Amino acid sequence: MKLHELKYTEGSRKNKNRVGRGPASGNGKTAGRGHKGQNARSGGGVRPGFEGGQTPLFRRIPKRGFTNVFRKEYTIVNIDTLNRFDNGTEVTPDLLLSTGVISKLSDGIKILGNGQLEKKLTVKAHKFSGSAKTAIEGAGGSIEVI
Repeated sequence: MKLHELKYTEGSRKNKNRVGRGPASGNGKTAGRGHKGQNARSGGGVRPGFEGGQTPLFRRIPKRGFTNVFRKEYTIVNIDTLNRFDNGTEVTPDLLLSTGVISKLSDGIKILGNGQLEKKLTVKAHKFSGSAKTAIEGAGGSIEVI
């Protein structure tokens, strides 16, 4: 099959239903809106979440907690994933992003101490856990808070 031979399969494309175009169309006169009522009128209808005067769900359910809009979302990297780099490498957030260790850089990088580190590295990140600090310095490397 070639590009110029491609065709739509039967039933994959449907014509738009043109309402209010006479009785023969099956959707003439009231145009599928029924007789009278709020939804039959122009500009009629209710807002999203309206339940006919019954207390809406978003008001019925209890409210709890607090959302901090200033919260920082750190991307987590464990030290065992840093073993892929060679000795003496300077590990930065940009390097982690370009090598595919992390998929996106949110508000920063936090290094956690899961696993063993066998390489001597200079790690630059926004935050370090205590166990990650001791593990990196124990392997002969150094840390730098950005």
